[in-house]
Amino acid sequence: QFHGGITACLSASQVAGDSYSGYNKAGLFFGGYVSLDITEKSMLQMELTYFQKGSRVNPDSTNNYNQYKFRANYIELPVFYKYKAGKFRIFAGPSMGFLIGHYEEADYQQIDITPNYNKPASLTLQLNLGMGFYITEKLGAEIRTNNSILNIRSRNATGDVFRFWTYGQFHDVLVISLFYRIR
Repeated sequence: QFHGGITACLSASQVAGDSYSGYNKAGLFFGGYVSLDITEKSMLQMELTYFQKGSRVNPDSTNNYNQYKFRANYIELPVFYKYKAGKFRIFAGPSMGFLIGHYEEADYQQIDITPNYNKPASLTLQLNLGMGFYITEKLGAEIRTNNSILNIRSRNATGDVFRFWTYGQFHDVLVISLFYRIR
């Protein structure tokens, strides 16, 4: 049986390897989904979502006068396997992200986009893990983590971290969302 619905929330993100730590960049997350029941206890789900990711640091009272903001806007296509246990769902799966826009500034000045600039890669691959539960028959909540598998930059830079098989910078995002099943 097929089901479909919408999902929306705010996300918190960071870029591993950019020398700033913490999930300090808030972003929007919304889209739609279609799911197919495979068995009584499992299903496959595909989503089409708009996802804002990035990194941010603001000056603070600890003598940190640096300001940095990086926004990356993606259209993302995840595919999940979901295990059902009553009202709860545990899920995992990959997603592919297509960069549709980005903005970067340091010390309140936009960073110029030049041929030598280390710009975001136009295609990313992520791994998603999460769990959700139904609040009512059609309304539910989920928490998930969305972590890049591939380097999100066009070339390596100082401070890069090692993940899986390469050095680079990687998006790490925490998402707490609401979803509404239409059918």
